[in-house]
Amino acid sequence: MPTILRVGPYRFFFYASDRAEPKHVHVEAGEGRAKFWLSPVRLRASRGFARHELSHLQRLVVEHREHLVRAWHEYFKG
Repeated sequence: MPTILRVGPYRFFFYASDRAEPKHVHVEAGEGRAKFWLSPVRLRASRGFARHELSHLQRLVVEHREHLVRAWHEYFKG
């Protein structure tokens, strides 16, 4: 599972088995986990993050969306 981006305590990554699903990114920090769809950006699932933290994470996904989508295509191109 390659790390695509790090912002503060947050690690943004994909699982190798994610290819069959729509474009998305996983985020983790401490005990928190979340999954965001990338087109359009929206929260798919989460546990361990407070509501305000999820709002912050969604803003980060929107801010870095182009990079995340490009990384998705590069990782799953084969």
